[in-house]
Amino acid sequence: MNNAIQDLNDLARACGDGFPMPATANNGAVFEEPWQAHAFAMTLQLHEKGVFTWPQWADALTREIRAGQTRGEASDGSLYYTHWLNALEQLVIERQLGTPDEIHDLEHAWEAAAKRTPHGQPIVLNAE
Repeated sequence: MNNAIQDLNDLARACGDGFPMPATANNGAVFEEPWQAHAFAMTLQLHEKGVFTWPQWADALTREIRAGQTRGEASDGSLYYTHWLNALEQLVIERQLGTPDEIHDLEHAWEAAAKRTPHGQPIVLNAE
């Protein structure tokens, strides 16, 4: 793999420059929240780098949605990107790109970076 993603820091750098949010026909955003767009972009990045195939992704997302149904979660689609993110995190852990603790730490690093970033500017993680 060229430009292989070896760990969560590589993934964060690959997705950290921001990306335009596509608009729908009704001029609304495709994603309700920025984190949903980031989860989508990270998934695309990992697939493009060969970390998983689309069938593997579909299987992971299906497992997570079914687990949510088993837990009695709403089935109205409101948790779709929560399931998406959970499936992505599970694949990252299974592929040993990161641990649950590293994911947790990175989540807080993104949150802190977002708070210190002026509105309209790309969120940039500090190199650590």
